[in-house]
Amino acid sequence: MSDRASTSSVPARAVEAAVELAARPAASTLVDAERELGQQAGIVTAASAAVSGSTSPAGAHAVLPGVLADVPVAVLVIDQEAGAVMYANVAAVELAGNITLPVDIDTWGAAAGLTDLSGAPLASTTGPLSLVAQGRPLTGEAVRLAPGRSTERERADADDGQDDQLLWVTGFPLTQVGSGQQLALVVFMQLDPADETSDPAAYLQALRERAVIATDITFTITDPREPDHPLVWVNPSFTRVTGYEADEAIGRNCRFLQGPATDPAVVAGIRAAIEERRPHTATLLNYRKDGTAFWNQLSISPVFDGNSDLVSFVGVQIDVTERVRVEHDRESAFAAEQAARQDAELARAVAERARADAERAQSRLALMAEATSALIATLDMTELLDRLAGLCVPRLADWVFLTLVDQYGQVRETAARHRDGRESDLEVIARHSRHLPPRSPSRRTIASARPVLLEDITPDVLRDVIGDPEVVAAFQRLGGTTTLTVPMVARRRTLGALALVRADAGTFTREEIDLAEDLAARAALAMDNVRLYQQEHTVADTLQRSLLPVLPEIPGIESAAHYVSASTAAEVGGDFYDLLQLPDGSVGMAIGDVVGHDVAAAAAMGHLRGVLRAVVWEAVDGDPGSVLARVDRLVQGLQVASLATMVYARAERPARAGAPWRVHVANAGHPPLLLRAPSGAVRLVDGVTGLLVGVDVTAHRETLTVEVPSGSTLIAYTDGLIERPGLDLDQGIVELCARIAATAPDTGPRALCDAAVSGALDHRDDVALLAVRFG
Repeated sequence: MSDRASTSSVPARAVEAAVELAARPAASTLVDAERELGQQAGIVTAASAAVSGSTSPAGAHAVLPGVLADVPVAVLVIDQEAGAVMYANVAAVELAGNITLPVDIDTWGAAAGLTDLSGAPLASTTGPLSLVAQGRPLTGEAVRLAPGRSTERERADADDGQDDQLLWVTGFPLTQVGSGQQLALVVFMQLDPADETSDPAAYLQALRERAVIATDITFTITDPREPDHPLVWVNPSFTRVTGYEADEAIGRNCRFLQGPATDPAVVAGIRAAIEERRPHTATLLNYRKDGTAFWNQLSISPVFDGNSDLVSFVGVQIDVTERVRVEHDRESAFAAEQAARQDAELARAVAERARADAERAQSRLALMAEATSALIATLDMTELLDRLAGLCVPRLADWVFLTLVDQYGQVRETAARHRDGRESDLEVIARHSRHLPPRSPSRRTIASARPVLLEDITPDVLRDVIGDPEVVAAFQRLGGTTTLTVPMVARRRTLGALALVRADAGTFTREEIDLAEDLAARAALAMDNVRLYQQEHTVADTLQRSLLPVLPEIPGIESAAHYVSASTAAEVGGDFYDLLQLPDGSVGMAIGDVVGHDVAAAAAMGHLRGVLRAVVWEAVDGDPGSVLARVDRLVQGLQVASLATMVYARAERPARAGAPWRVHVANAGHPPLLLRAPSGAVRLVDGVTGLLVGVDVTAHRETLTVEVPSGSTLIAYTDGLIERPGLDLDQGIVELCARIAATAPDTGPRALCDAAVSGALDHRDDVALLAVRFG
């Protein structure tokens, strides 16, 4: 016999199962045997039908519970007194073939081809089947299933070189001594033989370690002869599913699993089946020990002895919570589908009539959504007008002409688009539209703030409403039989008119007029927002630029400054710079940024710059640290600004020709200065820093002194030059240094400013830049 065992002589559907095979004394009582089996075997499924094709005496089918007929392990019922197999389930029939029952246990074992591990036949009083027939619980024993099975599957296994396979046998008595016919249950489960060793003890221990108990389904036995029909045995999966240990369940009626939501009708059906001593299957809501509910599919079947006396009920329970949930969801979905189908049938006639309206409404909504997103995405009036024209042509008209007027009603800007281009003819109309005739549709709409529909346009009508022959000729070349002009009104002010012209598509319906009015209103609001932004930004930018100085001409100094205002919003900042020739002959330079982005920040910047100038001009102590400390005291005392960053540097001229300049620097939370050497190398002046102005009036300000050779350039800047979304400020400084260093060594301050701002500016903050070269 080969050392390799077949993998499928036992039914292929056999589940993974195993047995805890620790060497323990055999159980001596029925309860001990049942507990022993519960630690070793799990019955995984059930069916109530008897095995077709097998033979058994009258009543033998009733001996084995119907729920065990089709479980995926081989199950036998043995008459202990006769030593005969009384019943075999489907899997057991496949083991021994269609042998006539009852049959003595040795004959059945021989028919099944069972041997011990050494290959000797099991026809012995010490064999596992004989031990069970003697009423002794079998904790577990490995046996071999010899090759030569008659099924095609088994022959295929043999062809593959797999000679035999291993089974694990467990058994226990179903009835107590003296209770009538003595019955026992035997279960065979397939094992993976793995690598068989030469050491039999080690090999058996390996088999034990590889045994896996099937715990997916609960297997229980109750005794109807005891008061209140208690549980007398449960397998380990009972604890896993319910949370109750075996000693908590045995001796109690299983009704303790019921709860407030358990259906009484289902319970009544189970009770009736027990009273009538018949098999029954039901699904009911049970409760675990921790109080959580689960759906339990319960199958019960009575067990009778040879005198037809009821000795026990065998129950198989499956947690089907997920299946019930899925079925409930499916039923709910089906009910919803049926209801929706009925509603659809009832509404079909109405839907057919409303389809055209719905399509038009959908098109209108899509246009409005596109218009909203397109028109509010720009703060440039020319671009906004172009986007509006693109929304109108060709969806609403063959061509469009937009007219904007100022607060006095004078045309200040126009835009137009034709589906075929035709820019030259559109330009003719735009050139003459600066003075709209009183009878033109656009002028009438602007004056009345109401739509004007002009239909069946003829040459006479054109001459009447337009007048100018050149414009009439251009209109005729563009084509137009119907014109709809709607006002663009925002905040109770008419900003202009939108003229839609169709060449041959017929007139405009009421829905189309409403759509055009809605589009014009949205466009007007976007235009007014652009107007307000441009107005506010112009005022703020003018204010801020007026507060910035004109750089003075200072002997020995070459300087340049650059200022870029934010361009994506009407906000402005408090950025500033300054350059002074001080009374003692030294040169003062400063750069700063007041916290905030509005007109108030720009005004505060002007005050701060004035305070700084006053302090440095008549400073008793010209040390930059002392200057910033005094500025801080004045700012907080006079409430000039809330917070500000600032760098102040004081440059002392060389004591003799060729000597370096001495630059003293103090910093109040501002980005560090850059020093560009005559060779073009760039480094940070970052040896000093401090708190922002406006934080702590008692803060001590330190001063750093740097010797600067002639020909060097000191560069000061604000954070708008180095910050962008997702970019660290240190990385921004590195990129700025790289742009400055990339210039030629003799590059002057103006060109250095241009190089500094040549990077990708964020444009959400102002940028101030000051470059000073020392001669």
